[in-house]
Amino acid sequence: MEEITFNKSPAPTIGVELEIQILDADSLALAPLAPEILKMVKPSLKERIKPEFIQSMVEINTGICSTVAEVEKDLTGTYLHLTELTEGSGGTLYTTSLHPFSSASEQKVSDHPRYKRIMDELQLIGRRFITQGLHVHIGVDDEEKVIKVYNNLRIYLPILLALTTSSPFYESADTGLMSYRSKLFEALPLAGMPDSLNDWEEFETLVALLSKSGIIDSVKDIWWDVRPHPDFGTIEVRICDLPCSMRDILAVTALTQALVLAIAEQFENPEPHMQILRSNKWQAARHGLEGYYVDPFFARKYSLKEAALSLYRHVRPVAEALKSTDYLDEIPEILERRTGAHLQKDLYSSNGHSFKEMIRAVKGQFLK
Repeated sequence: MEEITFNKSPAPTIGVELEIQILDADSLALAPLAPEILKMVKPSLKERIKPEFIQSMVEINTGICSTVAEVEKDLTGTYLHLTELTEGSGGTLYTTSLHPFSSASEQKVSDHPRYKRIMDELQLIGRRFITQGLHVHIGVDDEEKVIKVYNNLRIYLPILLALTTSSPFYESADTGLMSYRSKLFEALPLAGMPDSLNDWEEFETLVALLSKSGIIDSVKDIWWDVRPHPDFGTIEVRICDLPCSMRDILAVTALTQALVLAIAEQFENPEPHMQILRSNKWQAARHGLEGYYVDPFFARKYSLKEAALSLYRHVRPVAEALKSTDYLDEIPEILERRTGAHLQKDLYSSNGHSFKEMIRAVKGQFLK
């Protein structure tokens, strides 16, 4: 078996990826403008703005950042450049995890061999997969430590999802969920809440088996809610919906960085039962912060809002050491005003059930 090299990160560095919708400026429907926009990206940002699965979305990502403040500066600069290019092409950007009324069947797959291969395999499941998410990478300095962090992070993933829900509508329907994206995503192979791993060797063995059998081409084809990323030397948290505002993105980034450090320094928890983890995730997807969270070790039931507040308090001393409390302290604010899913549902109801008016109102929140 060929060994996988984990490119250790000596510090808890941060990398953030945002998947962003491109809409037609007039109709506010998804618009396949990415190929045109990507041609105009200035050379210094070619590595920051990239194509995604469908032509009506792009990904923006940071470089390797040391602090959340660096993440803010990096993302904001890239987002503003992308905004300028998009508006010059007759489009506009929208940051939620699902467009509320565009049809999945009308979207064009990006002209890239990997995406075409994936679509050929996924068929209808792939055609329905028009979602956007927030991915956060945190640097880890040891391959065995990244497995420990991976195992323990799974306990908290439903809380991170509950704090970011932003996909209640799909193809003009109220899905009844706060994060329908997370359910669409689970239809993909090798996606969703992953099993635990004993050590780095087991991860290597699994990747080698999947590769040798032709199930995956690379680790990038493993779409778990959290995964080790050997090339970057990070743990990558992938469960989150895309928040509607930059301040919420930065708050969740600060929470994730502090949580990874807190977990890395504690003893590994006993193995939580997968059914508890899945139930907690369902509650987050279905009800958001109004759902309940079951402690996987003591079977105590809390609201996800209470669980999020408890987690915030637990990691705040770590955030103080990281000098990121200005960002982390937005977490109680999210609990008070609720997430993008709530915002969309409230705006839709108060604007005469107009998705267009809802989109216009949500768009104005992103850089506030």
